[in-house]
Order: sequence, then structure tokens, then C-alpha cells
Amino acid sequence: MVRVAVLGASGYGARELLRLLTGHPQVEVTTLTTRQDTRPHVADEHPFLRGQLDLHLENLPLEQVAQRADCVFCCLPHAASAEAVAPLLDAGCKVVDFSADYRLNDAAVYQRWYDHEHPDPGRLGKVAYGLPELYREQIAGADLVANPGCYPTSAILALAPLLKAGLISPAGIIVDSKSGVSGGGRAPKPVFHFPECNESVLAYGIGTHRHTPEIDQVLSDFGGQATDVVFTPHLIPMDRGIFTTAYATPADDDVTGDAALAALREFYAHEPFVRVVDGAPATKHVVGGNWCDLTVRLVRGRLVVLSVIDNLIKGASGAAVQNFNLMYGFEETTALM
Repeated sequence: MVRVAVLGASGYGARELLRLLTGHPQVEVTTLTTRQDTRPHVADEHPFLRGQLDLHLENLPLEQVAQRADCVFCCLPHAASAEAVAPLLDAGCKVVDFSADYRLNDAAVYQRWYDHEHPDPGRLGKVAYGLPELYREQIAGADLVANPGCYPTSAILALAPLLKAGLISPAGIIVDSKSGVSGGGRAPKPVFHFPECNESVLAYGIGTHRHTPEIDQVLSDFGGQATDVVFTPHLIPMDRGIFTTAYATPADDDVTGDAALAALREFYAHEPFVRVVDGAPATKHVVGGNWCDLTVRLVRGRLVVLSVIDNLIKGASGAAVQNFNLMYGFEETTALM
């Protein structure tokens, strides 16, 4: 059994993570933390866990967390996460980090987009990026995995195989994404207040969203050519789910929609959590599961790729458990099917 701790255990991502971990046959959840001074029972934070997990959320020093756990899932905000991750790694723990702190390879890029000097710059560029469909070999056996962002997961899974196959141009890619309100986290903010977001659609972070450099970095690395993606996210009045529509120019006039669909099918043929479908996917098809459903069409000289995920599962906690399974050599689908 692997002893597991969850840092920052009160949020939506942590809630879904605990739902998955309590069903994992190789996991014993030993420690849950909070940065608050209160000590709530986990069932008071996440009522569905009543009778399943008898733990309190505690404000603990990292040394004590390391003594109780072999692997730590870090659900803290950026900057605060790296400050916790570094000493946990030094103490011999494995870590799956939910924040953006280890996703980017360049400290200057991180500081530009996150407006904060990186607390642990020496590790940047050496951390496995936690998208198994692209980086399975690097994740297996790693001590630290950077869990991807939810928007990047939906966009990268849609576009990476087409770039790798040389079917689309790396220039002029547009990613239009729509996310449910849970993507903003559990902490109350005016924009997520019911009267503000209900029956309304809001574009935000136009040209400035922090997931932009992550999408560019991974697509450029995996596709072998530098991309310069235009990414625009939108807030949709639903609880959960992401619907991404990506627009790309075919690499030449011979590329057809059928060829692009065949390339996606071939690339993901043996992937347990990516389903290439004929019809248009919908967020309802993936909510609650670790799935990404994809399809593609050729429309007026552009390839239009549709991608849907559950932002809290494949976009966060499901991916984290998938990475955990690879890190420890467990069957990759354990607790996720």
C-alpha cells in the first residue's frame, strides 16, 4: 500500500481526487491538509466521504506530512505549491503537483505569465509533464510529475497528433474553449456568483490567459515546430466540463478530414482514455469520467477539431491518478474505470 497525503484538501479538485483514491486498492489516504487554522473533518468538507474516510484536515508542517506519506498530491495554488514540493521531494516523497509551478520549462516565462519569481527554478525543464498519452515513458518512475492544466489537456490532445503527423501548420492555430464554473475553483468570486454567471457566457483572459504558454510549449515540443496559439477561454453556466474547438490550417491541399480523423484514430488506438468518435462529442458524454472524446472535420479549408473532457477528472484529478499509477507501476486504469 502507498501512503498518500493531499495538500489543500478542501477544493473541488481534491474532492474528486479523494473520490478516486478511496476506491484505489493500492492506496491508503493518511493525511489531509489545510492552510487554515481550523481542523474540519473531511466529511464536513466533502459530505459524500462520510463513513468512508475518517480524517481531519490539518495545518501541518511539511516534515510531518513527509513522515506520514510516500506520495503527496499537491493541490495548492501556484508559488505556494513549489514552496511545499521542494522540501517534500528532498524528504524522499513522490509528488504529483496540480499547480502550474512545474509545467513550464523557463523561469522567465513563468515569472512573466504568473507575475511571481519561481521558488524552485532549478527543477524547471527536468519535470515530467503529466499527459500520459504523450509522455508516458517520462512519467513512469518519476519522483515529480506536473499535472497538466485542464484547458491545455483538451487542446493538446486534440492537436498534438496532427502536428506530429505533419497534417497541420504550426502557424495560425486558434483554440476556443468553454469551461464550467467549477474550473474557477471553490473559493467564492463575484464572477462565479449564480446571478452573474447563470444564463450568460463570458470570454476572459483574452490574449493573457496563463494556460497559453503551456499549450504552446507542449505542442511545440511534441510537434517539433514552434507554435503560436491564439487561445480564448469562456465561462459557461454549467457545473463541469470543457468543450474545446481548435482551428488549424492543413499542411497542404491534399489533407482531408478523413485523413485527419484516421490520424487521430491511429495515434490513440491503444489509449484507454481517449475516444475518437464519428459524431460531435458533448460534455455530458464525459462528465464524471477520465475520458477525452475527439473528432475532426474539414470546413472551408480549415481543420476543426472538437475535444471534450471533464475539467475535474481528465483535466485534473483523474489525470493525477493516472500519473500516480504510472509512477508506481500499477495498471494505468486502476480506480479510473
